[in-house]
Amino acid sequence: MAPGDMVPEHARQNKPKEKRQPRPSESEAEGDGSYVFEALEAWKEFHNSLRQFYEAGELCDVTLKVGSRLIPCHKLVLACVIPYFKAMFLSEMSEAKQELIEIRDFDGDAIQDLVSFAYSSRLKLTVDNVQPLLYAACILQVELVARACCEYMKAHFHPSNCLAVRTFAESHNRVDLMDMADRYACEHFREVVECEDFPCVSPQHLCTLLSSSDLNILSETQVYNAAVKWLKANPQHHEVWLDQIMSKVRLPLLPVDFLTGTVAKEMMIKGNLNCRDLLDEARNYHLHLSNKVCCFAWAGVAVLGTRSAALSATPSARTAGSLAQR
Repeated sequence: MAPGDMVPEHARQNKPKEKRQPRPSESEAEGDGSYVFEALEAWKEFHNSLRQFYEAGELCDVTLKVGSRLIPCHKLVLACVIPYFKAMFLSEMSEAKQELIEIRDFDGDAIQDLVSFAYSSRLKLTVDNVQPLLYAACILQVELVARACCEYMKAHFHPSNCLAVRTFAESHNRVDLMDMADRYACEHFREVVECEDFPCVSPQHLCTLLSSSDLNILSETQVYNAAVKWLKANPQHHEVWLDQIMSKVRLPLLPVDFLTGTVAKEMMIKGNLNCRDLLDEARNYHLHLSNKVCCFAWAGVAVLGTRSAALSATPSARTAGSLAQR
C-alpha cells in the first residue's frame, strides 16, 4: 500500500494549499489596480555590467593618472563610492571637466585597488599594501576601506610593529587604530620595550604608555627601566620631558632598596629638582605605609592588586600590589 493510501480521502481533499511566496521580481498589485514591478536581480546585473565596462575600458569618461599609471574609469562610479571624487565632480573645480586627472603623492597600486573596489566591492589586503591603502582611503574619505585596513592591521599586531603602526595612525588621525595599538602595547609592554622601535616613540606617546593603568607588568621596576632606557636614548628631550616622563612612573610602588640603591643614584634624577621631589614623595609614602604593611605581612594578609587599583595616599601611587613583594 502506498503511503498516500493511508490518508482518508476527505482529509486529502480538505488539506489547505500552501501559499506560494512571490519572487522578488514579480509584480505587486496596488490598491488602484496598478502594478509595481521590481527586479532586484537587475541591480546585480547592473553592477556586473559596470565592472565589465571598467575591465574592458569601455565607455570610460575619465582617466586617473598616478605617476606613470593610467586608470580609465567612470566618473559616476567614482562619485558613488569615493566621496573625494563626488565633491570634485560636483564642484566648479577645473578637474570636474577634465578627462585626465593627475593624482600626486599616492601609491599607484593603492589607487588602482580603490578604483577596483568601487566596481567590485572587493579588496585584497596584505601586509605590503595595507598602509598605502589606509593612507589613500583616509585622504579620499573611503571610510569602509579605512576601517577594514584598521581591523586588518589590528589582527597583525606584533610587539615589533605596534609602535610604528600607532605612529602611522596618529599621522592620519585614525583614533580607532591608535587605541587598538595602545591596548596591544600595554598588553605586551615587556616585549615592546625590548624592540628597537621603542626609543623612537615620541615623548607624548611614551607618557601615554607609561601612565596607563593597563600595563601588563610584573612590577613597577619594569616601567622605571623602560623610562630610563628611553631617556638615555633621547637626551635632547631631557630639558622639557625628563620630569614629565618620570612622573608617569609610580615610584611609590618601587621597593625601598631599589629606590635608594638605583633611582636615587641615577644622575638624570639627581640633577633635576622635580625628579628629586618625586623621589622624596615616594620615600615618604613608604614611611607612611611601612607599619601597615608590616602588620599585614605578620598577619598573613596578602596585599595584592593591579596597576589600576588606586591608592589615595599619593597621586602617583595607583596600586599596592608590588609592596607585598618586599
